[in-house]
Amino acid sequence: MPNQMSKDTIPVRKGEELNLAVLEPFLRSHIEKLPNSPLELLQFSAGHSNLTYQIKIGEWEAVLRRPPLGPVAPKAHDMEREYKIISELHPVFSVTPKPILFSKQEEIVGSPFFIMERKNGIVVDTSFPEGILVTKELCQRLSEVMVNKLVELHGIDYTETGLGGISKPVGFTERQVHSWIGRYERVKTTEVPAFETLKKWLAGSIPVQPASTVIHYDYKFNNAMFNEELSEMAGLFDWEMTTVGDPLADLGVAMSYWNQADDPEDLKKGLGMAPVTVNDGFFTRKQFIELYAKKSGRDVSNMNFYLTFAYFKLAVICQQIYYRYKKGQTNDLRFANFNQKAKMLIDHAARVASGEL
Repeated sequence: MPNQMSKDTIPVRKGEELNLAVLEPFLRSHIEKLPNSPLELLQFSAGHSNLTYQIKIGEWEAVLRRPPLGPVAPKAHDMEREYKIISELHPVFSVTPKPILFSKQEEIVGSPFFIMERKNGIVVDTSFPEGILVTKELCQRLSEVMVNKLVELHGIDYTETGLGGISKPVGFTERQVHSWIGRYERVKTTEVPAFETLKKWLAGSIPVQPASTVIHYDYKFNNAMFNEELSEMAGLFDWEMTTVGDPLADLGVAMSYWNQADDPEDLKKGLGMAPVTVNDGFFTRKQFIELYAKKSGRDVSNMNFYLTFAYFKLAVICQQIYYRYKKGQTNDLRFANFNQKAKMLIDHAARVASGEL
């Protein structure tokens, strides 16, 4: 089989290499019947947090995930927890990658890590791959698939899994609001005038939480993979934020990534190129939320709160990444202006909260 780089992988970024001379013997001692070919390593280009690699030995392929380089926040980037999540969900939600192994042996790749199934398919992010005829019907179908899979995830009986044991469903939304406010205050580097007003609004507007469900909490197109016909989801990734909590918080996060054509330019391109959802034919956020409500039977009348909180949460993530960059914990130049992105998102959240948008 020729060594061809798949479209979602790149050569390993400088400073993020793994020691293949240590990793390969470990793999051979823990995974049966690996081919005699040498270990090959590529890196997945998407994502700003955990480091994710494609590992390949002959015909055998898998994915290795480890935390980012440098110090990480307490309880963040917990590889053992994410491995537990996919282990519990794979049997009941087939788009979850199959777990292969977890290791606490930091001498192998420099941190705890896990290995999971390598799924193959099409990832749609800021554009469609070459050769795909993009029509309104295709964009609508993909929108429906995204709604359907979120509804399906929220329909899983979490009590039939072990996720309840690593989650705290009661009081989830209130706890989340205060936790994310605290996270921002710990990593802020400049004063953002809108923050204080937004902070008070969020703390004073928390709705009564609906019945808890499994939530992905990072549900977006570039964490999903589709089959060749773009008719079904083939994989869903980045389960690190997953827990049992408020399904509308999950919907809010999904909508914070779901830009539409009439959004402000700084929002559409705040994290780089605009996502495909700005293209003609994709649902608006309103259409997505309405179809979700119809299929799930949930009351979505408080979605303004959840969307505001989701934009703020995204701002905090950007600020956390910038804080790591400013402290010299990462040299990745992609993060040099993430403080500006954080401010933009806080300002936008404040406008959503006030009803301006």
